[in-house]
Amino acid sequence: MTLSRRKFAATLALSAPVFAHAQSEGFDWPQWRGPQRNGITLEKDFIAQWPKEGPRRLWAAKVGIGFSSVSVAKGKLFTMGNTSDVDHVMCLDTKSGKLLWDYKYPCSAADPNGYPGPRCTPTVDGNFVFTLSRNGHLLCLSAANGALLWTKNLLNDFGGFIPIWGFAGSPLVEGNLLILETGAANRSVVALEKQTGRVVWANGNFRAGYASPIAFDLARERAVAVFSAGGLTGRAVSNGRVLWHYNWPTSYDVNAATPIVLDDKIFISSGYGTGCALLQVSASAAKLVWQNKAMRNHMNSCVLWQGHLYGFDENQLRCLDIITGVVKWSTPAYGKGSLMLADGRLLLYGERGRLGLADASPAGFLESAAAQILGGSSTWAPPVLSNGHIYCRSAADLVCLDVSGK
Repeated sequence: MTLSRRKFAATLALSAPVFAHAQSEGFDWPQWRGPQRNGITLEKDFIAQWPKEGPRRLWAAKVGIGFSSVSVAKGKLFTMGNTSDVDHVMCLDTKSGKLLWDYKYPCSAADPNGYPGPRCTPTVDGNFVFTLSRNGHLLCLSAANGALLWTKNLLNDFGGFIPIWGFAGSPLVEGNLLILETGAANRSVVALEKQTGRVVWANGNFRAGYASPIAFDLARERAVAVFSAGGLTGRAVSNGRVLWHYNWPTSYDVNAATPIVLDDKIFISSGYGTGCALLQVSASAAKLVWQNKAMRNHMNSCVLWQGHLYGFDENQLRCLDIITGVVKWSTPAYGKGSLMLADGRLLLYGERGRLGLADASPAGFLESAAAQILGGSSTWAPPVLSNGHIYCRSAADLVCLDVSGK
């Protein structure tokens, strides 16, 4: 199966107005990978040239050990961390870094390979903040004051199974539903009423992966793509009915990168030598368009911009043609890093605290700014640009950088 450039261009033209409308209310970043879960913001008014020491630091905060990124909504920042086997869900003021509230609960941070702490990024929906611990504590908190509204335990309430490196998928809000993986037999994916935690539907037998689910339009209904340990499954949002499943086995069951949806196509990628694929999906089947090993996302997802994928092939930043799967360029500059996209530029964050900007262009890697922002290693939480601020995290430190030009 092939994807013609004419059809691809038509797809972009049809999908662009939906994206623009969804982003029209500002430049908050209320969940994992932003408003559309695609790693892209429409924010343009930011400083793209920095001194060698980087953008001006507004504030810094200790946030506990972990790999959670940040969510930003209505002047508040939300993230997670762990201190002495106690998880913290924190809310900070975006202008000052002042701690507004901190919800705590006992949770072991232990990891078999020395990467302790939570992985989930909080999902903010109005006054609701949804979080998931590495051990299956699902919380609904008040964004206003951190009060507990309701809670579930994925093991006790659903018979869930903890993946080797802990639960990592950030819960998805879709309408009145909260959708996430449990890894439980016969209830591997659940949809809960977001206001109360009541179970609306629960089904499936796939063990949980490490990716976050994403909702999309499919034929005449809303669907959700779930990248579990064994592959990609499409489900009807309304009742959880399995529409199709595409087998995608990976070493250690590490399917961690969020799928990228483009009309009736879905791009998936995994590390450990597995590679990537573009699938064409319908209401009843998922068929392979192409597959290769040119993009092996270990944990962080690509972004799709103007027909090209930009992401980390293990420890190489790479550009890939989405139509053909052909590599356009590669660079080792950022190691096993992460990224997002703003105004046609890649905001890059390396695995040792290097922050940079580069053009999102298939012509080649052109870095326009770079600076060492934080120390340490395994700085894998993606950077976030929101309302003139860039947020970067190391294992325990969070910094806010001013690129507003004000």
